[in-house]
Amino acid sequence: MRSFILTAVCLVLFACGNNAQNNPATKPEIANAKPVEVPAKDGLERAYFASGCFWCVEAVYESVKGVDEAISGYSGGHTKNPTYEQSNTGRTGHAESVEVIYDPKVVSFETLVKVYFGSQNPTQVNGQGPDRGSQYRSIIFYQNEEQKQIIEKVKAEVGKNYEKPIAAEVLPFQKFWIAEDYHQDYEKYHPENPYIQKVSIPRINSFKKKFPELLKSNAH
Repeated sequence: MRSFILTAVCLVLFACGNNAQNNPATKPEIANAKPVEVPAKDGLERAYFASGCFWCVEAVYESVKGVDEAISGYSGGHTKNPTYEQSNTGRTGHAESVEVIYDPKVVSFETLVKVYFGSQNPTQVNGQGPDRGSQYRSIIFYQNEEQKQIIEKVKAEVGKNYEKPIAAEVLPFQKFWIAEDYHQDYEKYHPENPYIQKVSIPRINSFKKKFPELLKSNAH
């Protein structure tokens, strides 16, 4: 029992952020906005996902074949130039998100969406694991109608496997704000962090077991 309590306290203290908030997050004008499409560059496209702590999500996507890079940041809110401290209050409307830069000739947007649902608890509302609050809510962003239809199709398929409803919001992409430098590749550079050891690494290992065919040969 003592070991369990210490582990629980450790996760709270060293979580990606532990200021749980339940403020209304997505404003109607954002949910109903026209999606912004990001042009491809050098043959690479970009997709945007929010699924709890961005340290975890970034590490998952960077292990996928065809993904050139995943960048941690903020999206889905109404505040310009949000900081980590502001995001943690839950008042910016933003969720911790990742920008996934990928080669569509190697990995499709639909596969990235399947990775999204397969690397989290898709029924958890306003958070993932120990991270709770609107800043950790699940969101899949679409840039055009084709992407929206793909998301809705995969979401419906995934929903058949759960009694509870799928929690992810499906929102039109507006803008991605890159997070502070120290958040980038956090799982890679801070393997000794208790949160990384207790939450991030088990989460990515669980994903690897589900999708071994998608992994890079050097996936960490």
